[in-house]
Amino acid sequence: QLSRRPDVYNILYRSIAPSISGSYTHDIKKAILCLLFSGTRKRLPDGMRLRGDINVLLLGDPSMAKSQFLKYATQVAPVGVYTSGKGSSAAGLTASVVRDARGEFYLEGGAMVLADGGIVAIDEFDKMRPADRVAIHEAMEQQTISVAKAGITTVLNSRSSVLAAANPVFGRYDELKSASENIDLMSTILSRFDLIFLVRDVRDEDRDRMICRHVMGVHIGNSRGAESGGGGFGGMGGTGVGDGNGEDDLMAAGMLGSDNIQQAANSTTGGNSYSAAAIAENAMRVATTGQGELDIPTMKKYIQYCKAKCKPCLSDEAGDILASSYVKIRDDVRKRVMETGGQEQATIPITVRQLEALVRVSESLAKMRLDSRVQSEDIAEALRLFKVSTMTASSTDSTSSERVGVTGSTAGLMSAAMPSQEELMRAETFLRSRLAIGAVLNKQRVVEEASAQGYNAMVVARALSIMVSRGEVQERNQSRMVKRVR
Repeated sequence: QLSRRPDVYNILYRSIAPSISGSYTHDIKKAILCLLFSGTRKRLPDGMRLRGDINVLLLGDPSMAKSQFLKYATQVAPVGVYTSGKGSSAAGLTASVVRDARGEFYLEGGAMVLADGGIVAIDEFDKMRPADRVAIHEAMEQQTISVAKAGITTVLNSRSSVLAAANPVFGRYDELKSASENIDLMSTILSRFDLIFLVRDVRDEDRDRMICRHVMGVHIGNSRGAESGGGGFGGMGGTGVGDGNGEDDLMAAGMLGSDNIQQAANSTTGGNSYSAAAIAENAMRVATTGQGELDIPTMKKYIQYCKAKCKPCLSDEAGDILASSYVKIRDDVRKRVMETGGQEQATIPITVRQLEALVRVSESLAKMRLDSRVQSEDIAEALRLFKVSTMTASSTDSTSSERVGVTGSTAGLMSAAMPSQEELMRAETFLRSRLAIGAVLNKQRVVEEASAQGYNAMVVARALSIMVSRGEVQERNQSRMVKRVR
């Protein structure tokens, strides 16, 4: 009955972390919902497998509830593993070979193997060592982990979705810099994410007041619950939660609305005490009235049922629409690169992987309705989600107020700060004369010397970034030193 409702998509996304509010969260919740349902896994006649799991990256400023989204997703997914990038190694994420007391070697699966059939949530993704990030390339695309250690050669399945959260290279998103300068991740890992969201802390009075009212309402409502035996709220913007058990930790993870607190307390304290009758009652109430949200046990049950019973597929008409849309997106990116004279490339390359991402998102939307066919509205919503996420993140024009979400004086400042081609060429000529091939100099000192000779410091910094992107110059020691290589 729930799947037959025309507004089932809105009911489901409304039930994703209802305690986290804000206009910027709507599309993020829809993307996480698509990740939880995933697309259709396919096996071709030649034995090749195409993944159906969806990978999502949340990249943005601190205090935007990214960690809470990750905690919620691991709770509501049938199988969920949460880990932090700084405390994870390549072996911990994939697999390791361990010697037992008798001196024999055996294999231990890591987080991505343990989450087979579910999701892996990786917080602080940007803090991972590059070598450890490279180790999950195979797991994210081929969904296997190849091991050849200590005489053990095998292939492990890791059919799991990856939900990752990261901060920009400067801690906060710098509006005066391009997307490529803010995102310090290689294109090889970025192309494996189906949807990439840039989450920015926009300073707007009306928006701030709305968020304040919501946060105060959660605190005040939970304080009243605490007086009658409830617990405290851990805060929406931070990452600190408890051990994952009990009402306090579920609220701290931003998982529950005030109407679900008691149900969560029952489900966490009683193990399997949350009966099938209670799940059916919650689902029937929401399906009948269309009001309220599905609680965590009901969401988990509905996701399991949809993934087990429904395998949507594309029709020829839907395939033609997706193909033509992908070609147009590629053409738009090519035109934008040509407008910049080829000096800047798209931060996130638009490849066939993104076309497959559109297919997976469309299939997940049909799966929510238990529909065996992908409809035109699923294609339209998948394209909309892709444009507001990955296409916005891959935009190379840092001065466009429509792409970066700034208006007024900030957009005017950015427009005034954008250097001309002639200024950039003059700055590059100075940098080449100052930086001999093989020389290593302090980046700040080079900019100060250029400023002393009459060059604009921002233009010189911009020209230096362009030379880095072209491979003429390398940054070292956390971008404090520069070396000219050619």
